[in-house]
Amino acid sequence: MTAIVSEAAPTAAAPATRRVAVLLAAVALLGLVLLASLALGARDVAPGDVLAALLHHVPGNTDHDVVLDQRVPRTLVGLVAGAALGLAGTIMQGITRNPLADPGLLGVNAGASLFVVLAIALVGVSSPHAYIWFALAGAALAAALVYGVGAIGREGATPVKLALAGTAVTAGATSIISLVLISDSDTLNSWRRWSVGSLAGRDADMLGSLAPFLMVGAVLALATGRTLNLLAMGDDVARGLGQNIHLARVVAATAIVLLAGSATALAGPIVFVGLVVPHVVRPFTGPDYRWILPFSAVLGPVLLIAADVVGRLVVRPGELEAGIVVAVVGAPALIVIVRRVKLAGL
Repeated sequence: MTAIVSEAAPTAAAPATRRVAVLLAAVALLGLVLLASLALGARDVAPGDVLAALLHHVPGNTDHDVVLDQRVPRTLVGLVAGAALGLAGTIMQGITRNPLADPGLLGVNAGASLFVVLAIALVGVSSPHAYIWFALAGAALAAALVYGVGAIGREGATPVKLALAGTAVTAGATSIISLVLISDSDTLNSWRRWSVGSLAGRDADMLGSLAPFLMVGAVLALATGRTLNLLAMGDDVARGLGQNIHLARVVAATAIVLLAGSATALAGPIVFVGLVVPHVVRPFTGPDYRWILPFSAVLGPVLLIAADVVGRLVVRPGELEAGIVVAVVGAPALIVIVRRVKLAGL
């Protein structure tokens, strides 16, 4: 018996050891992307000058001012928003058992966009600082509506009903947005800059305002790993193993609203990050959501910040918004994912 245990223990520990090693490599990659975000742009700054700006800022030094005033805030927004979208997309795919789920599936992006449009058109809001509260409220209301509609019936909020309800809410919100924008050109001009999805023009105050929501959402998300593993086996199996299905979905939905709503409020309705990242992660983690979630929290900002850096470089001295670059990368990735899902018979 002792021999069997001693031989089996290294075998069981090996996958965890490999996952930790890959996770550390992902963290190192994130560090490189963060450095690139601080150093590269319309004006390149040497890595040594970046470090000097962070540690020994010299007022009036142009390179130091560019790093601290412009690039540090947008890099922090990319870090936080990318992690939030990665976590939110992973949870969505877990609770809906839909490999094509992303923060748009449950109407989060549509609800946030609708409330921002209404705030601009009816209240005259024009500041990104004010957008965040309307976007967060719209995301929360849309998710609550989707869950309420999806929970109607004896079966409760099944994955299929949630997906259908999310699609319906998204379609309805999009129709209202289009109606408002067609009838008000000033609202269109204000909204379209936010709707593209960008890390530019955001500051530390916006991030600080949403930090409590993001922290609570991240804690809830990371705590759902075991629950998502049970839900992946089906509602009946999860219920038989003692899981409260209704409570699990409420907790997961709360995490999604806090994370995706806050990320959308910060950076606009950026698509594909929450969809693509969990699929990139799974070859390294397997189906265990206790590993998929932390990997997604690391690789989400890698994708978003890298897209932001590429957007600054390809059309210098101008720049492309990060949301556009992510969409260019995400569209082919979506085709690959759909083909993989079809081949797998899902």
